[in-house]
Amino acid sequence: MHHVLSVLVENRSGVLSRVAGLFSRRGYSIDSIAVGPTEDPAISRMVIVVEADEEGLEQITKQLHKLIDVFKIQDITKEARVERELALIKVQADAQTRGDILQIVDIFRAKIVDVAEKSLVIEITGDTEKVDALIELLRSFGIRELVRTGRIAMVRGRKTTASGL
Repeated sequence: MHHVLSVLVENRSGVLSRVAGLFSRRGYSIDSIAVGPTEDPAISRMVIVVEADEEGLEQITKQLHKLIDVFKIQDITKEARVERELALIKVQADAQTRGDILQIVDIFRAKIVDVAEKSLVIEITGDTEKVDALIELLRSFGIRELVRTGRIAMVRGRKTTASGL
């Protein structure tokens, strides 16, 4: 099962490396990881998506708690949450295909952020399924380059993952 973890850590160099290393040493592959500062510049939030069973998740959580840089870990998999991912997609586009691509981009509420003679760069923000669907539709035009942020997530409503710090 995919689990979504919100991990609050000290905002300093080397923390990402230590957290990622912990997963690899335990044999777990991180599907997605996004890191950035929080409302407190001394604290960063990692949103980590990992495939693990309940026993594996418990082991990961115990090991993360042992890291001195980690303040708080929450499994928000079952929480009502807002999730987003950003992708930039460079797709081949010529005079014949540009109109079709623009229609698809419009349907997905994506944006064209760069135009060149033979390519377009498209920016899309949304849940993973929306990003995946746009990528699949654009494959037939020829994707030249693709970069994705990984998922970020925040629990809905009044509850926060920062409470208690």
